[in-house]
Amino acid sequence: MSFAVLALIVACGLVGPVMAGLPRFAPPVVVGEMVAGVIFGVTGFGVIHPAEPTLAFFAEVGFALLMFSVGTALPLRDPGLRRSLGQGLYVIAFSVVFSLIVGYGLAQVTNLHRALVIAVLMVTSSAALAMPVLQEAKLSTLQLGMVITAWVTIADVGSVIALPFVVVHGSARNVILGGLAVTAATIVIWAVLRWVRQFEWFRRYRKISHERLWGLDLRISLLSLFVLAWIALRIGTSVLVAGFCAGAIVALVGEPKRLAWQILGVAQGFFVPLFFVVLGAQINLRALVTHPSDLLLAVALSVGLVGVHVAAALCARLPLGSGLIASAQMGVPAALVSVGLATHILTPGQGAAILAATLVSVGAMAIGARVLAGDGSAMTTEPAASSP
Repeated sequence: MSFAVLALIVACGLVGPVMAGLPRFAPPVVVGEMVAGVIFGVTGFGVIHPAEPTLAFFAEVGFALLMFSVGTALPLRDPGLRRSLGQGLYVIAFSVVFSLIVGYGLAQVTNLHRALVIAVLMVTSSAALAMPVLQEAKLSTLQLGMVITAWVTIADVGSVIALPFVVVHGSARNVILGGLAVTAATIVIWAVLRWVRQFEWFRRYRKISHERLWGLDLRISLLSLFVLAWIALRIGTSVLVAGFCAGAIVALVGEPKRLAWQILGVAQGFFVPLFFVVLGAQINLRALVTHPSDLLLAVALSVGLVGVHVAAALCARLPLGSGLIASAQMGVPAALVSVGLATHILTPGQGAAILAATLVSVGAMAIGARVLAGDGSAMTTEPAASSP
C-alpha cells in the first residue's frame, strides 16, 4: 500500500460527511463511505485492493473500533431504559419468533442457506442509528421512545453476542471461551484503570500529558482495546467480541468518558471510515445484476427485516412507525459481511445483497421517524414510567 492509495481512501471517507450533510437527501455517513469504496473497488475502477495485507489489517483495526463505538452507543445507564426493559423484552419475544420463522423460510427459497444467519439479520437493530432519530423526533424521553430504545438495545446486544456463533469458522467452544476470556479481561482492565486513577502519581502524569499534549489517555485506551483484540484472536474468536465488550463496559460504567471520546475521535477520524471504504471495495454489486439469485436475496432480506420489525410492533400494540425505526441496522450487517467474506461463509454477491437490504432498512427508519413525528398520539404519550 502506498501513500497515494491511503490518500484516496481518506478522500473516499470524506464522501460520507458530504452526503450526510445534504439538505434534503441525508443518508448516514457510512452510506457515502461504502458507495465511494464500491466505486473504487471490485465493482468499479479496481484501484483499492482489499486483500492487500496492510490495508486488510488497517480495516480489521477499524472493525474493532467500530464495534467499540457500537458498544459505547448503548444507553445502558439510562434509568428510563431500565424501567422499559420489560416492555422491550415483550416486543423482542415476538421479533425472535418471527425472525426464526422468516429465517428458515428464506433459507429455503434464496441462495443463502443459513437460517440462523438470516434470523440474526432479521432480529437485529441499531441503537447508534435509532437513538439520534428518537431524539430528533422528541420521543426519547417519552414512554414510547423508551420502549423503542429498550427494544433496539436488547436486539443490538443480543445479535452481537449471537453473531460469532452463527458465523463460527471452527469450534463453537473457542467462541464461548474467547467471549468469556475477553469479558473477564475487559472487566479487569477497566477495574485497574479506575483503581490507578486514585493515586497522585497517576493524576500528575495525566496533568503533564494534558499540558504537553502527550495523549496519555488515548495511548492507554488503545493499549486496552488492542490487548483485548489480541486475546480474542489468540483464543480463536473475533475482534468483534473484543471491541464490543470494551465499548459496552464503558457505556455501563460511564467512566472514564475522556478515554472513550478520544478513542472515538481516532475511530471516526480514520479507522472506521477506512473500514467501510474497504468493505465497499470488497462488495461486487455487479453480482446483483448478473446473478438473479443475489438480487432475489437482497429483495427478500429487505422485505423480511422490515416486515419482522413491523409485525413485532403491531403484535405488541406499538405504532407502525416504531417498527420502522427499530428495523434500522448497520453495525451487525457490516460485521457479518466482513467476517463472512473473510471466512468464505458469504460470497461477494451475498454480501452485496445484505448491505443493500441494510440501506433499505435505513430508508424505512427515516419513514418511521416521519410517521411518528406526525402522530399526535405518540407525541402526547406520558413520560416513561415503570413497565407493567
